[in-house]
Amino acid sequence: MAELLSTPIEYLKGIGPKRGATLRKELNISKYGDLLYYFPFRYIDRSTFHEIKEIPYLKGAVQLKGKIISGREIGSGRGKRYEAVFTDGTGRINLVWFKGINWIKSKITPNSTIIVWGKPTQYGSKLNISHPELEFIDPAKPIEKGLQPVYHSGEKLQKAGFNSKGIERVISNLLPTIKNQIKEDLPQWIIHDLGLMKKEEAVYKIHLPDNEDEAKRASFRLKFQELFYLQLELLIRKQIVQKKIKGFTFGEIGAPFNTFYENHIPFELTNAQKRVIREIRKDLSSGIHMNRLLQGDVGSGKTLVALMVMLIAIGNGYQTCIMAPTAILATQHFQTINDMLSEMDIKVSLLIGATKKSERNVLHEQLQQGEIDILVGTHALLEDNVVYKNLGLAIIDEQHRFGVAQRSKLWKKNLLPPHQLVMTATPIPRTLALTFYGDLDVSVIDELPPGRKEIQTSHRYESSRLRVFKFIEEQIKIGRQIYIVYPLIDESEKLDYKNLMDGYEAITKRFPLPEYKVSIVHGKMTPEDKDYEMQLFAAGKTNIMVATTVIEVGVNVPNASVMIIESAEKFGLSQLHQLRGRVGRGADQSYCILMSGYKLSENAKKRLNTMCETNDGFKISEVDLKLRGPGDIMGTQQSGILNLKISDLAKDNQIVQIARDKAIALLEKDPKFENEEHQYLGKKLKAIIQSKPNWSRIS
Repeated sequence: MAELLSTPIEYLKGIGPKRGATLRKELNISKYGDLLYYFPFRYIDRSTFHEIKEIPYLKGAVQLKGKIISGREIGSGRGKRYEAVFTDGTGRINLVWFKGINWIKSKITPNSTIIVWGKPTQYGSKLNISHPELEFIDPAKPIEKGLQPVYHSGEKLQKAGFNSKGIERVISNLLPTIKNQIKEDLPQWIIHDLGLMKKEEAVYKIHLPDNEDEAKRASFRLKFQELFYLQLELLIRKQIVQKKIKGFTFGEIGAPFNTFYENHIPFELTNAQKRVIREIRKDLSSGIHMNRLLQGDVGSGKTLVALMVMLIAIGNGYQTCIMAPTAILATQHFQTINDMLSEMDIKVSLLIGATKKSERNVLHEQLQQGEIDILVGTHALLEDNVVYKNLGLAIIDEQHRFGVAQRSKLWKKNLLPPHQLVMTATPIPRTLALTFYGDLDVSVIDELPPGRKEIQTSHRYESSRLRVFKFIEEQIKIGRQIYIVYPLIDESEKLDYKNLMDGYEAITKRFPLPEYKVSIVHGKMTPEDKDYEMQLFAAGKTNIMVATTVIEVGVNVPNASVMIIESAEKFGLSQLHQLRGRVGRGADQSYCILMSGYKLSENAKKRLNTMCETNDGFKISEVDLKLRGPGDIMGTQQSGILNLKISDLAKDNQIVQIARDKAIALLEKDPKFENEEHQYLGKKLKAIIQSKPNWSRIS
C-alpha cells in the first residue's frame, strides 16, 4: 500500500525532474505521500462572485470576474511595483504586485477573462488589491462550481508553475490513484465514538470537498489524527521515563520543612500553593522520578513553593539547586531564599558568570563536601567542574529560555537523575501545556496571595505626556517609586521607538537633582554597574528607574507602584504582562501606564486593550496564542515536538483536549497495543518515537 505513496515526486504527471527539485527544496516534498499531505489552508467558494461596485459594503476577501484593461511598471529599486487596472463593468480596481513582477507581466494578457481573489483596500479614492490570486479562464468553458482549495505558495514556487492553482492541478493528478492506498490507522471504536470520516476519504476530501460540511469533516478527522498521535507519543514517553528512571525516595517531610513552616514562613500559604506542595510531595515520596511543570502568574508565590520543596529534599539528606536564565534573576532568587532562611542553619550559595575564581574554588569544594544545601545560579551550574555530593532536586526557572541539551547536563550531576521541577512565570494556555509539556505532570498556582490590590492599567498617547509626568510627581511625593521602560538602547533609523537615552535625558530634565534621583539600567552595562543601580533603587535611594527590559524578571521592589512602558505597542503581550508584574508587590495601589504612538496595527490595539481589560495571565496567554501562534510563544524549534501539518494550536484547543482524552482512554484499555485493532497504530508510534531524541527525559 505504501509503495505508491513512496514514489519519487518527479514521476507524477506534470512534474518531472526540474519541477520536482523545486518542490523538494521549497516544500520538502520528495514523494507522492508528501504532496498528498500538503493541505490547503482555506477554500474559495467558486459559486459566489462579487461586483466591484459592492466592495465598499463588503468585508474581507472578494472574488471578481472581469478583464485587465491596462498594466504598467511604476517606480524603481525597492519601490518598484506593477499595477494593472481591472474592470468587471461595474467599476475599476487596481491590482498591485511588489514581487514577482516579471512573472506576472508574462502571464497577464489585456482583455482576457480572469477571476481575481483578494482583499481590497482603499487609498484615497482608489481601490487596490495587493498580490491577488489570479485564475485565467476560457470564456467558452463553464466556470467550475463548489469549493476551490487554496495552497500556500511563494515566488520561487510560482516561477516553477506552483502557484496555488498549479499545486491544485498536480494534486488533482495524484488523487485518482490513491484508492485503497491509505491504510486506516485509528481504531474503529474511536472512529465510531467521534463519527469520523475514514482516513482515505478525509485525505481525498480535504483537497476536493463537494461542500463546506465535507471540508470541515475532513479537516477535523486529519487534525484529530495528528493531535491524537502527538498526545499518544507524549504519554508513552512519560510512561517510559517513569518505568526506566527510578527516583530518590524522600520518605520524610523533615525538620527543615517543619521548622520553616512553623516559625519562619513570611506569609500564609494560599490554598493553591498548599495544593501544589501536596502534589509535589506525593511525587517525591513515590520512588518514581519527578518531572513536573509548575506554572503560575506573576506574583503567585512560585519561589516560596520551590523553597519549601527544596527543604523537603534537604530534610532527606540531599542537596538542591535552582537554575535561572539571567544573573539578575539568579541573584534575586539567592537574596530572597537567603533572607527567608536567615535564622535557619541552611547553607545557600550563588554561582553566576561574574563569580570570582577564588570564590568559585571555595564553592566547588564546599559543594563536593556536601556543605552547601542550596546552590542558586545561572547556566554556570552546568559546568563540568560543578560537582555535588548528593544532588536530589533540580529546579529550573523560566525553562523555555534554556535549550534541552543544556538542561540534560543536570541529569548527569548524580548517579540517579535528580528530581526535576520546571517553573515558568508565563502562564501557558492549556492547549500549549498539553502539547509542549504533555510528558510532564503539571501543577498550576491559580491564586494570588491575599491583600494584593489589582494593578490599574491604562493606555495613553503622547498628548497625555504632561499629565503622566504630573502623576509621577504626585506618586513620588507620597513616597512611591517609578519604573519607566523603553524597548531600545540606541537610536535606530528603521524603528520609530522611543529611545532610552533620549528618554533618560528628558526624565532627568523634568525631575532634576537634588529633589529627584533617577537610576538607569540597560543590557550594555556591566553586571556590577547594573547591580549598583538596582540596589540604589531597591533601597529607596532613587525615585525613578529608567530601564530596558532587563528588569522584566528578577526585580522585587514592593515600594515601586508605577510602571510606565514607552512604545508599548512594540512589546508582546507576554512581555507587557511580565513588566507589569514588577509593580503591585506591596500593599499600596499600583498602576501601569502603556504609552504608545497614534498609528497602531489591529494586533497592537488588541494587545493594549487586553492589558487594560484584565490582569489574569492565563486570559492574556490565550489572547497571545491567538495573535502570535505557538511558535513565537514557546520556541517550537527548541521544543523538538511540533511538526504539525494541519492543526493550529491557537484554534484547535478543543481537538487537543479530545485527542488527549482518547489517547488516555486507549492506553488505559490496551497499554501494550496487544489488541489486534491497535497493533498497526502501536507499530507506527514505535517508529515515530524511535526516530526522535527522547527530550522528555530532560525537559
